[in-house]
Amino acid sequence: MLKKIISSGQTEAELAALDAAIKLEVPHGGWIPKRKLTETGALPAKYRLQEMPTYTYSECIEQNVIDSKGTLILSCGKPTGNLDFAREMTLKHRHQLLGIDLDLTNFIEAASLVHDWIQLRRIDALYVTGSGAAVNPDVGNHTTFIVESAILLGLMNAAPGSQIVHDSTEETSGKSFDMPKTLNEAVDQIILEMSLKDRVKLANLKREDMEPFGVTFKIFIQNRLFQKGANRDLIKSCIAVSWNDDLNESGAAFVIIEKLWERLKETHKLKIVK
Repeated sequence: MLKKIISSGQTEAELAALDAAIKLEVPHGGWIPKRKLTETGALPAKYRLQEMPTYTYSECIEQNVIDSKGTLILSCGKPTGNLDFAREMTLKHRHQLLGIDLDLTNFIEAASLVHDWIQLRRIDALYVTGSGAAVNPDVGNHTTFIVESAILLGLMNAAPGSQIVHDSTEETSGKSFDMPKTLNEAVDQIILEMSLKDRVKLANLKREDMEPFGVTFKIFIQNRLFQKGANRDLIKSCIAVSWNDDLNESGAAFVIIEKLWERLKETHKLKIVK
């Protein structure tokens, strides 16, 4: 299972890979040239990359290869320059290598290929490098989809050859409510506070697997949405939906969990196609 994403953060593709790792709470790292300079300027502080004592990018590439078990090269056309050097260093150190030409490969198929390769070669630390926006303005979006999808397929233990078309990269929009008064408002607020990884996990649970999750999550909901019986409006809304006049805070929490699960199944369910 993939445990770490490595990158130098130099190009649009490399930054997109790091963003996907951060979004899905996968540890990330990598080596970057001295002063942490990228194609577009200084590296933002949110990326936890290590600074090399040299400005030479090639040394960073080789060290990232050494620290990983496999190199993924996402090029737009034949790899040249630094991408070709990454290929050479991967072969030199006899690590796993996968190159994908985004000009020739559909990014949904590419995600499936990456997932299968990671599982087959048991790659737990993946070095991702790729083209910049000057080569292809969509390379960042395509890289994000490929890396996110490969991670999510791994989380779901998808069978080899599976592909996904998912809505999970969409951020939930809307207002955050300090004290939700209705069931729908409560669900909106919880979704806003959940990570993408947790949304996808919950959306893909079967009903029979909900009980262990529900018992733990119920406590969070009670503490977050019910303040010692003060939120009677929310309980009334849950009673109206459940048709249970005897509903208390604990029961209302379960009603909210059920509605949350149903909502996420519509928006974050992975659609696996073999």
